[in-house]
Amino acid sequence: MKEQEEKKVDEPPDGGIGWLMIACCSILNAHTWGMNSAYGVFLAFYLANNVFPGATRLHYAFVGGLSIAQALIVSPIATMTTRLYGTRTTLLIGVFLQTISLIGASFAKSIWQLFLSQGVCFGWGMGFLFVGSVVIAPQWFTTKRSLANGVSAAGSGLGGLVYSLAAQAMIRNISLAWAFRILGIIACVVNTCCAIIIRDRNKQIGSSQLSFDYRLFKKLEFLGLLAFGILSMLGYIVLLFSLPNYARTVGMTAQQGSIIGAVFNLGQGLGRPPIGYFSDSFGRVNMAASMTFLAGFFSLVVWMFATSFGVLVFFAVIGGCVAGTFWAIVGPVWTEIMGLVDLPSSLSITWLVLVLPTTFSEPIALELVSFNNGSYTGAIFFTGFMYIGAAGFLWLVRAWKIGQVERQAALLHVSPTSVDPTAPAVSAEDGKGPVGQLTPFLRRLVKWERV
Repeated sequence: MKEQEEKKVDEPPDGGIGWLMIACCSILNAHTWGMNSAYGVFLAFYLANNVFPGATRLHYAFVGGLSIAQALIVSPIATMTTRLYGTRTTLLIGVFLQTISLIGASFAKSIWQLFLSQGVCFGWGMGFLFVGSVVIAPQWFTTKRSLANGVSAAGSGLGGLVYSLAAQAMIRNISLAWAFRILGIIACVVNTCCAIIIRDRNKQIGSSQLSFDYRLFKKLEFLGLLAFGILSMLGYIVLLFSLPNYARTVGMTAQQGSIIGAVFNLGQGLGRPPIGYFSDSFGRVNMAASMTFLAGFFSLVVWMFATSFGVLVFFAVIGGCVAGTFWAIVGPVWTEIMGLVDLPSSLSITWLVLVLPTTFSEPIALELVSFNNGSYTGAIFFTGFMYIGAAGFLWLVRAWKIGQVERQAALLHVSPTSVDPTAPAVSAEDGKGPVGQLTPFLRRLVKWERV
């Protein structure tokens, strides 16, 4: 009983050493998701030089999506190792898998070997590192939680910028094989240091580390979050991998296309911290839904008509700032809706559900391009409406959350602003009185609240 009371009163530091944890998470993201974002450079080299005879454009598209899908599909195992052996062990397993994947890719001679190394094994390593670190920011921060998560997520954008340019230079001046080996050595050293430094607070908050808690599927709010994630990824993966190739289809050079890809990653690095910073004052769910809508709006209004280098650079910057909103807000928003106790389990299921959209998003886009005789119009419509649909589902979850906070406030006879959104729900038996009149759901859709 005493231990339960201590868990209830536990307060994250909301700063201090927490910023060191965030710095390490940001560096991890730069050397996992950031390196994976540089796949566009490898893709251009594969297509231009026929490195793997018999491989088609669709095969190469699946390698990039496969790495992300495998990072997500391994999440239940990573969550289980966190429960059994701790966060540090989970991270070190990821370091090992990522290192051998890059070293192994340097010896690949056929496309199936590339699938296993740069696709499957790299994805596994990225998954262990991501799952082990993604819950760190919510555990160390409260009022600055979204800012901390935004800074952490910015690492992937900045890493994508750096490694897109670095990989291209290494492939051109050294060789493809040594580019893989150097990236593997760098990732091993940097990620090992971060894994040793990072500390979680699972014991203090009593986190549930169930890999697959099926009871969460009974919660409509969780289903809404999953719909938001699925549609966001269907749009995001297309933007992440398609911009360099789109540039070539409208008459730009391969070098200009690689610059567009690097600028898009720069936009991600610049956009995620402000999204996190303003989320803490504007409302985390409000910010996530608004920025996701803007990603779709920019795709339909700007990308659709971007046929010159300058306009496409402009879109890469503003689109990059909001395209990866999901990754900047997933920790804080899931914490806000599901609570700290169910956060690891809900995230584990989320990663598993996102396997299909991340695997098939880019192939779907390429099929739409082929169907439209090389035009990206269909793919752009697809991207834009996926983002807008994702924002719509999150807005429905927002309306539910307003009602839940009103219900908790009525039970406790306090103001809704005094309710901790991440705390376990209070039942009628535990409350101080009956629940009063709640705002109708339709009115909550248009009601302004900081959520």
